[in-house]
Order: sequence, then structure tokens, then C-alpha cells
Amino acid sequence: MTKYIAKIGLEMHCEVSETNTKVFSAAENSYSEKPNTNVRPLDMAFPGTLPVVNKEAVRLALMASMILNCSQPEYMYFERKNYYYPDLPKGFQLTQETKPIPVGIYGKVEYECDGQLKTVRVNNLHLEEDAASLDHFYDTSNIDYNRAGVPLLELVTEPDIHTAKEAVAFLEHMRSVYQYAGISEADSKKGQIRCDVNVSIMEEGLDEFDPKNWGTKIEIKNVNSFGGVRDAINYEIERQIELKETNEYDKIEQQTRRWDEESGTTIFMRSKVDAIDYKYFVEPNIPKFKISPKWLEEIRASIPELAMDRKNKYIEGYGLSSYDAGVLVKEKAISDYYEECVKVGIDAKVAANWVTVNIVGELNKEEISINEFYLTPAMLKQITDALASGVLSSKQAKEVFTKALEDKKEPKNYISKENAQISDEALLTNIIVEILDNSSEQIAQYKGGRDNIFDYFVGQVMKNTRGKANPVMTKEILHKELDKR
Repeated sequence: MTKYIAKIGLEMHCEVSETNTKVFSAAENSYSEKPNTNVRPLDMAFPGTLPVVNKEAVRLALMASMILNCSQPEYMYFERKNYYYPDLPKGFQLTQETKPIPVGIYGKVEYECDGQLKTVRVNNLHLEEDAASLDHFYDTSNIDYNRAGVPLLELVTEPDIHTAKEAVAFLEHMRSVYQYAGISEADSKKGQIRCDVNVSIMEEGLDEFDPKNWGTKIEIKNVNSFGGVRDAINYEIERQIELKETNEYDKIEQQTRRWDEESGTTIFMRSKVDAIDYKYFVEPNIPKFKISPKWLEEIRASIPELAMDRKNKYIEGYGLSSYDAGVLVKEKAISDYYEECVKVGIDAKVAANWVTVNIVGELNKEEISINEFYLTPAMLKQITDALASGVLSSKQAKEVFTKALEDKKEPKNYISKENAQISDEALLTNIIVEILDNSSEQIAQYKGGRDNIFDYFVGQVMKNTRGKANPVMTKEILHKELDKR
């Protein structure tokens, strides 16, 4: 069977959620489940309204451009993309074309997938306004204008991605970039991330950088989740391979399809041959303006520590494994929580273990975010300090962790002398000596070489102390006392 290479390009749309107002109007830029509450006359395209560019949205867009190693423009300008759709009240979208230069052009992104460093070329990054959203019901569709005019970054890659796994890893990397840079929450549950996927296949062995060898590009529109991107790509690759194997592939023309989650298939929408002419022209109400080199320098200097920077710090500075560091930096809020744990004085490796295992496990179980998690880093330190000093055993520490979450009370309320771990050597020795004095038969078995009998003695100590004996000290004293017999 002939082998094929998939050529995948992404058009990732991410709302710039970290501005106070929308990109061209004074309407509040915030997520709201109540329809049509963040709206101003401009968003509704009322006559006589004029757009005013949001400087902060431009600043954040330029920062994203720099992070993606793009070239920035000398002048900023906007254009009208003309088309009619119910969610576009003006009848055009204010956006940026790729010529001469939008907010960014010709960059590259390095990201990790399965422990390997991958590179994707960026064709362009442009700033535009989002459209309104349509809520579809049984017999009607309603328009919610809250989203109309929200600043939106569209990132267009070259077809340098080859698998669905790589595509998802790239999107996760870009989500972290937007989050760490303070550009966007990048929350797909709020509809802040959407993606168009372009897929084609070509025969293996040919030069994949020569467009003449590429197959027919199929565009899959508006995939709203990373899981959807993965499934849509896998389905489309298999569909195109089947067409190739049945000699039908060369008959298909460039087309747009949509991903249908219920059937798990892509469905034909329209042929790209019939694509409409958007008739771009420069927005006459926003004169192009020069971007000063000084402002660009200030923006570049303000780029914060990103996920890859933190991951390297955790590995090289804190001695964490690549896996643990990857789990910690995957979401900025979790990484911020971990950073605070270290800041309040919890050992870096101890904090990493608690966050990656206990806390992330709890978040997944309860389906909540770290911002909704009850225990603060300072509260967690109450547990780790008690564990480090021997007041609590590992088992007791986990019990206190669980109890504090259940009752929504600070862990210190459950750490007392009554439930503390027994780490008094003299007291443990007395308990162990008494147990051994009544275990002559088991001692004989131990001396005779029975391997698992030592666990019997440990179990007796734990039973006698109701599980409070320090396990490390217990084993040390047991070995010492057994050697005397």
C-alpha cells in the first residue's frame, strides 16, 4: 500500500479577552451568558457611529506577533472584508489583509510533541473584530451581539503539521502563549478559541515543500474544541486516503466542509471554486497610523515569562522531571499556584508532587479550575510542614488534605497532638519491645529467614498505635531490637 504524508495548516482564532473594551467600540469586553448586555451602537452598526481603535488590543496583538517571531508593520491599518451574514450587522468585518503587512507576518513557532521539538511556520497574524453569535433553537435562531466587536487574533500557519496529535499540541502551545502573555483566557468553553483546519495528503518521498506535490486542500470550518480538531483531522486523512486508494482523489476539487460531532464525519458545505470575492478595501474611518520603534521596544521588553521558560526553570532550577514540569505549565493558573507554593516556602519537589498528583487529581474529579480550589498555597504549607517535621505521616497528610477540602476548613484544624504521628524514639522503642516480648514464635521465623515476617512486626506496631507510628523510625527500631534477640 502506498504511503502518504498529511499536510495540515491551521487558522486559529483567539479572542483577546484581556482588554477592558472591544476593539473598535466602548462596549465592555467580558464574557456574559446573558445575551445582548455588552453592546454599544457601533456594534449594532447604527448610522452615524464611527470606530475608534483600542490601543491596548493593538499592543497585545503586537506582543503576540513578537512572541511568534513575526515581522511587525511600520504602519497599522484596517480593511473592510465585505460579506453578508446575520451575525455581521455592518455587512462587513473590520480586519487586516496580508498585504502590505498585518500585525505580524512570516514567523515561526517551536512547540513540543511527544518530547520532540517541532517547528511551524507562521504565514500571518492579524487583528480583527469578532462577529456576533447565533443561538439556534428548535424553530428559531437568535442573535447575541455580546461577541460582536470583541478583538480577535487570527493566526494562519503554513501546512507544516503532519498528524492530528501535532495539531493539538500546537494549539495547546498557542493557548498557553496567549494565557501566559496576558493576551487571552483562551477558554474554549467560553467560545474564545475556534479553528479552521486545512488538510491534504501527498505521496511519501516527494518534496513536501514544493506546492506542486501537494494534494487538493480541504478546509474544515469552525471546529470549536481541540478534541474536535483531532477527530476531524483523523477522519479527513482516512477519507482522503480511501479516495486515493480508489483512484477518486484526483477528481475532487478544493472545497469547504464542516465537522459534525454526532456522526463523527466531515460534511460538504461548498466548493472553494465558488468562494465569494470579499472586495477588501481600506477602512476609510480609521486612517493608517505609524507604529513607533520606541513603542515596539517597550512592548518587547514587557513580554512576561512564558510556559517554555517556566518549564526550563522547573527542570534546571528545581530539579523536576520533564513530565512533572510539563503538567505544571500546561495551564498558567496551575503554574501560578505552584509558583506561589514555592514562594511561601514549600520545597519545590514536594510542591510539585502535591500539585501534579493530589491537586490536579482533585480538580479533575470535581471538574473545577484551580481558581475555584479551596486550599491556598499557604494552607497547603500547613500540611507539608507537618509532614516534613514528622507530625503527620504520608497517609495522615492525605487524610488531612481530604478533610480540609470536605469541610472547607484550614488543615491546621485537623493537625493536633491527638492525631499526630508518633516520632518519639523512646516511646516507639517501648511499644516495639513489648510487642517483641510477646512474639517469640514470629521472632524464630524471622531468624529462620522467613522474608515477609518483618511486615508482621510493622503491622503490629501500626495496629498498636492506630497507624500513628512514624514508619521510617518504626522499621529502624525494629531492625535494631530484632538484632538484639
